[in-house]
Amino acid sequence: MRMTCIFIDTILRVFYSLKIKYIREYMIKSFTKIINYFGFFLLVCLLMSAPKVEAKKFKAVTTFTVIADMARNVAGDAALVESITKIGAEIHGYQPTPRDIIKAQNADLILWNGLNLELWFEQFFSNLSNVPSATLSDGIIPMSIEEGDYKGKPNPHAWMGLKSAHIYVDNIKEAFSKYDPQNKEIYHKNAEIYKKKISDTILPLKNKILTIPLEDRWLVTCEGAFSYLIRDFQMKELYLWPINSDSQGTPQQVKKVIDSVRKNNIYAIFCESTVSQAPAKQVARETGSSYGGVLYVDSLTDENGLAPTYLELLRITSQTIADALVK
Repeated sequence: MRMTCIFIDTILRVFYSLKIKYIREYMIKSFTKIINYFGFFLLVCLLMSAPKVEAKKFKAVTTFTVIADMARNVAGDAALVESITKIGAEIHGYQPTPRDIIKAQNADLILWNGLNLELWFEQFFSNLSNVPSATLSDGIIPMSIEEGDYKGKPNPHAWMGLKSAHIYVDNIKEAFSKYDPQNKEIYHKNAEIYKKKISDTILPLKNKILTIPLEDRWLVTCEGAFSYLIRDFQMKELYLWPINSDSQGTPQQVKKVIDSVRKNNIYAIFCESTVSQAPAKQVARETGSSYGGVLYVDSLTDENGLAPTYLELLRITSQTIADALVK
């Protein structure tokens, strides 16, 4: 059948290429009479040559890159996942664009963190119609922000804790299964595999940090974004500002940390990838402590960076802490 289609197509191409008009028209008319008897074959040819229409994949849109990567691991090949915010973006005070609204409106599901992380999301979501959403921090007992304008509010960075991360994965799995039930088995299988990968990434690094004497087990950062990791690693916490929505690197914040670093003989200071490193480096310089390096929490890097996936974010952040604190 395929050869017949090719033959008919070739003959017609030859006739249309003839230079003498009356010969061309005569040959086409004669050949048309012949192929009228073979209408069935022509129909099959058209069907065979028609482009294949692939089934539309389920599409989820997330508010930032970290949970987008988590969702991709649960989705596998069964669904498409995109992030509204780009790699390296500061997510707390993000300003959505009209293009972001269009991207989200075309989604089958929106995944967001909750816990007041995306202060812009509720207004953004109100511009959408008939797009369901799922809050990935549902079921987590949040830690509280200790000071600043958001004192008493939940610390939103729950994905940095091992148990919390498993809850995120389960919530993604359940949301996908609810709104795309035909792929439920895939989502459940992928979620279990991914949770094991998270545990296998974190536990060896946690055990390494637990070898550090408790009096030296301090994590000093720019933002107080590591409370859940600090709890899991049994560390003590010190930061310049509690959350990126607050003022950053004020003289009062810097002085407070300098005094605490000196008092507790802390010998390493860190800072997150999405904010200025200058205040942390100032603390290190004025106290004689070392600058331990960049930690990743709110955003992934591109594929050429150190944290292109959530698992790599956990690994490089924990490893950087361990390398600076283990003597």
